[in-house]
Amino acid sequence: MPVISKGELKVWQRRDRAKQLKIWAMWFVGVAIFMFCWKIISDATTWFFVFDAPRIAADIGGRAWPPRWEYLSELWKPMWDTINIATLGTLLAIIMGVPVAFLAANNTTPSRKFLRPFALLIIVSTRSINSLVWALLLVSIIGPGIFAGTLAIAIRSIGFVAKLLYEAIEEIDTTQVEAIQATGASKLQVIAYGIVPQIMPAFAGLSVFRWDINIRESTILGLVGAGGIGLYLQSSLNILAWPQVTVILIMILIAVLISEWVSSKVRLAII
Repeated sequence: MPVISKGELKVWQRRDRAKQLKIWAMWFVGVAIFMFCWKIISDATTWFFVFDAPRIAADIGGRAWPPRWEYLSELWKPMWDTINIATLGTLLAIIMGVPVAFLAANNTTPSRKFLRPFALLIIVSTRSINSLVWALLLVSIIGPGIFAGTLAIAIRSIGFVAKLLYEAIEEIDTTQVEAIQATGASKLQVIAYGIVPQIMPAFAGLSVFRWDINIRESTILGLVGAGGIGLYLQSSLNILAWPQVTVILIMILIAVLISEWVSSKVRLAII
């Protein structure tokens, strides 16, 4: 029987054998799953390269320093393109995600049997595929460039915007909606005056937050030909120009830090 201390008082409790067996069984299953997964990873890993990784990393680090600062003059335009990809992609996602959110919310959807499942399918499907995969597909369809990157960011962000927004719609204060309905207002008027004012803080916050995320994601879309600074990163990696890679990574880090600062300031102002 275990002893449970409560201050100075010790309380004796009898062990529940069934409960203890369940706990041990859960631990056993968890450890077995972990060992099985580790065996698969281990068999597919070339451990020689893993053990040699510190030496390779030190060698690349030595070649990458000092950075080639004069390369900065060639990076301003692709960095601007990257910011535009993130901004326009976020804007398109908001335009497409807001209607999906109203269709997915239980209290605003016109049809719970047909339209709501369809809206939820859009949310899940757009969120389940990474923006890099979307960019790869779109580059194959419409060709390389900024437009493909913008669409990739937009499609990836629809599910994020719609999911958080429809959850905010479902959590509104229904008394305000009922008060507006009592005046004989139409459905559009109820949405405009009873729902939208309540979800505007959440809508503004998630929009800025998604823009911040998209700044990070758009920096690597150029790796698959979707434009932006990632395209220059890929070309520098291909020719092993490590000092240029260092400059690009520093620039990406600064851009992400600035976007994080802007995002936090806007969210604080909203809250």
